[in-house]
Amino acid sequence: MYTEDDSINTVTPDIHLFNDDNLLLQLETAPFTLGCYTLTFYSDGGKPVNRVTDTLSEFYLYPSGGTLRDSTFNIVFYDSRFDTYRGFQPPHLRRQQR
Repeated sequence: MYTEDDSINTVTPDIHLFNDDNLLLQLETAPFTLGCYTLTFYSDGGKPVNRVTDTLSEFYLYPSGGTLRDSTFNIVFYDSRFDTYRGFQPPHLRRQQR
């Protein structure tokens, strides 16, 4: 899904659709606080979805375990590719290495 940006007449990807690419894009600018990143995705029933809905919800990615949690900290997603113990290098660690 893409949205049109009227200010410059270009089409940009909708980073609120839940998929790996958008998760990685949001990580680059998301705040990192208390061990997690705050991300925003479209949701349905409290779960992130890869389609436009009327609801945008905050989710929390904990890279020290590769888990994405909802607003009440229930695990809604796990992927070892986003787990620092499996080799994932989140943006805050890459910035510290510079």
